[in-house]
Amino acid sequence: MTVDDLARVPLGVATPARMYDEALHGKDHFDIDRIANARLYSGIGENSVRSTALENRRFLGRAVKYLASECGIRQFLDIGSGLPTMRNTHEIAQEADPAARVVYVDSDPIVAVHGRALLAGEGTRIVTADMREPEAILEHPDTLGLIDFSEPVAVLFVAVFHFITPEACPARIAAAFRDRSAPGSYIAISHLTSDGIPPDEQRSWEKAFEDATAPMVFRTEEQIRSLFDGYDLVEPGLVRPWTWHPDDEGSPETTSLYAGVGRLAQG
Repeated sequence: MTVDDLARVPLGVATPARMYDEALHGKDHFDIDRIANARLYSGIGENSVRSTALENRRFLGRAVKYLASECGIRQFLDIGSGLPTMRNTHEIAQEADPAARVVYVDSDPIVAVHGRALLAGEGTRIVTADMREPEAILEHPDTLGLIDFSEPVAVLFVAVFHFITPEACPARIAAAFRDRSAPGSYIAISHLTSDGIPPDEQRSWEKAFEDATAPMVFRTEEQIRSLFDGYDLVEPGLVRPWTWHPDDEGSPETTSLYAGVGRLAQG
């Protein structure tokens, strides 16, 4: 880690990427992130929170496998990717084709700090950017160095839109990537939902992120579905993540999230 890298790492405030890492039993987080998660565990239950994180991670793995193996996608933009952990996007995609390319994007600079050495030379890049500024991602030299937007691309928004406030207009963000993507491209989204979560649990999630670098914003199934505007949802549609193309690896089964994959129609 260089001096410049260290200066950009938010050490005194929890970040979603590091809190997620802790919930997945990772090792790349700090005391401030453990403290924030401890509040969450106290309000909701540690098993419930960790199950939600793992359920989401399992969905990511199955979605990437589906896109790479069954849809022939060979380039991926993983937005809000978080820290490298179990079964990363490029590892799954490159099982289908070693030439598959992945650009990881996260606003937390520690993701790049920890990821560069791990991912170097594997058809991957890591971009430090904020998804609320899509052009900064779409026009970044590292993005354009790997991603050819004239060919189908899969854009992954896995457990990130619930950190985007209404004022930042999540539909605008999704549309920016959609409008740059070629026909036959895909989008994958998972999102915490207010449907099925008691108000006190919802408030516990929100309070845990009040002092973090991004707030927690719950949305209804209908609001989450609207993020797929312009895409055709593939079967089984927008569903609880553990029911989306389940496999024999197993997944926790919660009512915390909705998830789905959409395809951008030809022409």
